Amino acid sequence: MTTHVFIVDSTTFRYHLEYLFAGTGAKTYKIDFNNKSKTKLSGKTENLLVAMIADANRIRKGDLIIFYLQRNPKHKIQEGKFYGIFKAKDDGAFLDNNDRSQYLKSKLTKSLTFRTLIEPHKVYPAGVTEWESLDEIKLIQRPYQMLWSLIYRKLKANRGNTMITAYESKILCKLIRNKNHSNNICCNNKLLSFDLEKQSIICVDESPKSYSGRTEDIKILPRLLQKFKEGKSFEPHLQAYIVKNIGKKVNSKLDKCILGKGVIKWTGNEVSCGVGMQRIDVLLSAGKSQQTVIPIELKTRNANEQDIAQIQRYIDWVEQYYIPNCPSRIQPVLICRKIARKTRKGGSLSSRHKKLTDTFRDFNQINKHRCRRLKYLEFCIENENLAFNEESY
Repeated sequence: MTTHVFIVDSTTFRYHLEYLFAGTGAKTYKIDFNNKSKTKLSGKTENLLVAMIADANRIRKGDLIIFYLQRNPKHKIQEGKFYGIFKAKDDGAFLDNNDRSQYLKSKLTKSLTFRTLIEPHKVYPAGVTEWESLDEIKLIQRPYQMLWSLIYRKLKANRGNTMITAYESKILCKLIRNKNHSNNICCNNKLLSFDLEKQSIICVDESPKSYSGRTEDIKILPRLLQKFKEGKSFEPHLQAYIVKNIGKKVNSKLDKCILGKGVIKWTGNEVSCGVGMQRIDVLLSAGKSQQTVIPIELKTRNANEQDIAQIQRYIDWVEQYYIPNCPSRIQPVLICRKIARKTRKGGSLSSRHKKLTDTFRDFNQINKHRCRRLKYLEFCIENENLAFNEESY
């Protein structure tokens, strides 16, 4: 189970509660590539929107949802606060495109294009301040015990839906519960809302409001395949595809290569692993009796030796910041475009491939006591879908 933190403001929060949904959006952009192969959007804009789709795709039914209310001195909100706790009603999210028919747009005063329905889990009236959750460290004994996912999100900003680790979720939920002395709201068949003056979630003596907006399914595969055929980069699209479908028996080769017989417990994408710009493309926690954390590096080109340097950084971070809180084995994975097994001008493929596989083996030798042997996957198109295969080396 993953916990997702959605960013809201003093205007939108009320409607999220009353209509029980969470959502993200991007300025004035309208999606024209859903379940289509072409787009008129620039590459930069398209990638921005696909990154938001990837964030939405990671949601699974039953995942926890927490809202972060942004600071707004005009409305007497002097610092940001975390409110919760809710649950996702379904897998993923749906599309309500940015046009005049977008549901609640006039009330929200902004476009929220990607939405997911939620339901109350254990909802508490008072929020926990950013200081209490991120800056107060009197009970922190080790650096890895800090809520780094939210600290990184604050440093880098511009992400409306951020996942946090299971350990961080446990801490944040405990802070919210303790702030309210374990007194959650019992609001059976009544309306949840937000009292801006009191800065509190409240229960109103009215019937709950039903969500009746558009719920278009988000399908990124046709656009991904088109970019593949055109020889263009599509890493955000590949990430969105993987986090949506992994573990759902949609792509059996993908599941088998990465999970084997394991079951996903936690899903992350664009997982920040440093105060710089380092981010793990996909990070999974899976297993049955023993948990395995799986950092995945995605490339839409052929693999090269430099990819290992990135994976090494991920292993270092996971070992120092993730494992102490969530004891797990580490299984690194590299996914790249299939290499054509032919001789090319400028050197034989076999010599190049040997250099690559030697790099893989060196990595395994250096990290033999730290993580499992690197899994190397290649993908191609088969029957208008992505096919994944684990390559031996």
